[in-house]
Amino acid sequence: MERESFEDVEIARVLNEHFVAIKVDREERPDVDSLYMNAVQMLTGRGGWPMTVVLTYAREPFFAGTYFPARDGDRGAQKGFLSILRELSDVYKGDPHRVVTFSRQITERLRAAAQTPSATGAPGPDLIRAGAVQLAKRFDSVHGGFGNAPKFPTPSNIELIARYHRRTGDRVAHQMVERTLAGMAAGGIRDHVGGGFHRYSTDARWLVPHFEKMLYDNAQLVIVYLEGYQITRRDAFAQIARETLDYLAREMSDSAGGFYSATDADSRVGEKDHEEEGWFFTWTAAELRRLLGRVRAGHVEATFGVTAQGNFEGRNVLYQPAALEVVARTVGVSAQALGAEIRAAKRILYEARERRPRPIRDDKIIASWNGLAISAFARGAAVFANPAYAERAARAARFVLDTMRDGDKLRRTFRLGRARHEGLLDDYAFVVQGLLDLFEATHDIRWLNEAKRLHAVLERDFWDDKHGGFFQTPHRHEALLVREKPDSDGAEPSGNSVAILNLLRLGELTQETRARQFAEKALRVFSGQMKGGWSAGKILSALDFFLDKPLQVIIVGPTTGAAKELEATFHRAFVPNRIFVVATEGNDLDAQAKIVPLARDKHARRGKATAYVCRDQICELPTSDPKVFAAQLAKAEPLFEFQTPAPLPAARR
Repeated sequence: MERESFEDVEIARVLNEHFVAIKVDREERPDVDSLYMNAVQMLTGRGGWPMTVVLTYAREPFFAGTYFPARDGDRGAQKGFLSILRELSDVYKGDPHRVVTFSRQITERLRAAAQTPSATGAPGPDLIRAGAVQLAKRFDSVHGGFGNAPKFPTPSNIELIARYHRRTGDRVAHQMVERTLAGMAAGGIRDHVGGGFHRYSTDARWLVPHFEKMLYDNAQLVIVYLEGYQITRRDAFAQIARETLDYLAREMSDSAGGFYSATDADSRVGEKDHEEEGWFFTWTAAELRRLLGRVRAGHVEATFGVTAQGNFEGRNVLYQPAALEVVARTVGVSAQALGAEIRAAKRILYEARERRPRPIRDDKIIASWNGLAISAFARGAAVFANPAYAERAARAARFVLDTMRDGDKLRRTFRLGRARHEGLLDDYAFVVQGLLDLFEATHDIRWLNEAKRLHAVLERDFWDDKHGGFFQTPHRHEALLVREKPDSDGAEPSGNSVAILNLLRLGELTQETRARQFAEKALRVFSGQMKGGWSAGKILSALDFFLDKPLQVIIVGPTTGAAKELEATFHRAFVPNRIFVVATEGNDLDAQAKIVPLARDKHARRGKATAYVCRDQICELPTSDPKVFAAQLAKAEPLFEFQTPAPLPAARR
């Protein structure tokens, strides 16, 4: 619509003569986007972007849709955008009272739908089980993932299934996690040359992606691959997490420390301003042979499914149709030799690709998405014992806190030297989560203090004192038709889900009962949403934390760095519901204990780094033995105390 309609002189003239044209960046103002997307769905029965809504002077919607071709007959449409605009103008001028009456009816329906439900009894493990069952019924056992085309990664759902496996030992849940991660890793949704993942797959096989790359997708996928590595011990999952982090550090990083938002799907082809989707990322067999030579190109073609006819508009999206070991036997070399050859080839292809016109990059820095990236780098730093990742997370955290904060309040976006727009629920919740992860990775008490400070602003400005839960906008924000309280996951987890998890983690760290009480009140409010299954992955993970007896893990070393072996043992384990504190005896331990009471009276026994594994402040025997420590970490509280749940249903295909 940008090119076909808004840049069309005749359409622009009609718009400007009869309407007030407002273009909204949905990333800058997700509150506006969410409100009017609900109107689109209410009026049309479906949603999507581009979103087109026509409002009265009171900003109440009376017409809505998604994409409209420019003129009658374009793309097979009976009516085009130009005719629709003229008819809407005539209707409004002919009977404005009828239009206003209809728009107010729609507004009342929007307000009714946004009403906070009455809190019910405390939600129980049956809701987690029901969510896992719903996902199992939609699971694609051949390719992994959930549902049919188009297929999205949905990291929150993968996280939920991983937690369900940990608490129940369900083998189907384990297979769902492993198959999904392996399927995405092999598919064209993954950028095999440059690292990272595209937005979604247009097919059920993860083969042909929509080539846009988003910061929030890649940050979340780092974490699910890290958790997949902890669960399965598959080195390939660890490597994919590294490649994705390296891609973000290399191509999505602002020199001041923040992370950019996205890159476009289209790239320019040739000398003229002609754009094609995916051209930057795809290859022909002839291009590969010219760059790599006949023999190496043949091995690359076999590894990545390249054909003369291609699999996308005459070109090839690289994917892995078979395991490297299978391809090695086919081409007659060892797997080790083929792996080395492919790594060398990818370096050549990356350098060649860099000489192509790049897709446009959206260089907005968004607080919430940076919070997700801080979490990804902090978690990667911990699992891989990589201080460079920790420093990259810390740089982003410093940028957000120093540059995107006005007093004690966050701003949502930063671009061209200017922070803009009030921070929303997601901004606070995701940044607090990132700071908590950074504290656990670096053991620097500064990040815990900053997390507490920022969360206090979130409670003050967003908490619903009457019903519980957090609003999307702060109390003194610009008044929209409806003040929403997000409770469903989309491409990003819902802000309330992450805020509840933050409350639970802060409560365990500080031992303040108030935090857990807030979390419980919010979980009661959103218990109805938890029955949604498909869009409730993150809030069900929060419920899992709430119903668990989270591990309270404290490691005390006699000197700086003495606890590294125990730390590595901890980060090899999949322990999602926990707090983790590492301190050195002396001033460091004293400073930690002032904020984390559980660190008091903990010591390095017999001059060795010592691990304390506790639940409800009841600790197992302190140990300096990594094997004993690993065994203590492996104990999981069952999801159902007095029964073993039936296995998840078999997948649909």
